[in-house]
Amino acid sequence: MSINEERLNQFLGHAVGDLGAAISATLMLVGDQLGLYRALATSPMSAAELATRTGTNERYIREWLGNQAAGGYVDYDRDSDTYSLSAEQALCLADPGGPVDLPGAYSIVEATFHALERTKENFRTGKGMEWGEHHACLFHGTERFFRAGYNAHLIMEWLPALDGVVDKLRAGAKAADVGCGHGASTTLMAQAFPESTFIGYDYHAPSIEVARERARKAGAGNAKFETADATGYAEKDFDLICFFDCLHDMGDPVGAARHALQALKSDGSCMLVEPFAGDSVAENLNPVGRVYYGASSQICVPVSLARNGPALGAQAGEARLRQVMTDAGFTRFRRATQTPFNLVFEARP
Repeated sequence: MSINEERLNQFLGHAVGDLGAAISATLMLVGDQLGLYRALATSPMSAAELATRTGTNERYIREWLGNQAAGGYVDYDRDSDTYSLSAEQALCLADPGGPVDLPGAYSIVEATFHALERTKENFRTGKGMEWGEHHACLFHGTERFFRAGYNAHLIMEWLPALDGVVDKLRAGAKAADVGCGHGASTTLMAQAFPESTFIGYDYHAPSIEVARERARKAGAGNAKFETADATGYAEKDFDLICFFDCLHDMGDPVGAARHALQALKSDGSCMLVEPFAGDSVAENLNPVGRVYYGASSQICVPVSLARNGPALGAQAGEARLRQVMTDAGFTRFRRATQTPFNLVFEARP
């Protein structure tokens, strides 16, 4: 075999970058969980000062800072021998309530290592793995990562992109959040529209308990939560039913959409938020697609296959999602808006 040395070196350079990112994944969690990022966001510090501020060991902190500075996640000033976060780094690393939460995503990465043996078995046998069988860090990380996007876009962009929905919610409407998980999206909407009632549904009972507690702490008395799967809730006459980043995971996405159609008012709306994807593999061969294919093969597809589902995957794309909603009986379907990470669709009866 003839080896092109230039291409070999390019590939190895790329691979070493990926290796550095992979070995740094747990250090991202360390930085988040020990408060290192939050401390650095307040002012530049030496390794000794950061260790003192966070109650950690200076020797370990020096190595952590070297790793983070080499990766571009922390800034280093050679003259003062101090480290800091830029405003942009702090936004992504030190503000769990902000529009981007990178450390939250690394809890999802952590969950894939906990599930590694099951993932290998799934690849060999074609079996699945239920959502509730994953390590609890998956539920925590999913909430944090997606909540940041909801904070940035849901109230000010996504809901206004739907025809007449915001006016209904302001006046007092009834809405459902199907597959709500820890209820971040449900609670956010309930806080923004206090005249409306919101019901979050999820088949994972421990997540529903967390959702109830989070809503209580947020003072969102107009949000309630019930343990039910996407075809099992009995409530009807909804003005709005939402699926946030979950329909592609389901064992029966057409059945879930059909149940939503039956539960909607005749003039109601269904909002479908899904990971950003094109309709072909070639369109998804990019950094965002790489992240979603990685999560899909280890989390999304196994959840669907565990219930003998179609395993749409996180890169389902608009055409397949349109077909799901059309097969369920919706007569109108359109892309309402989008972000680099999400597609937002509106389906109407």
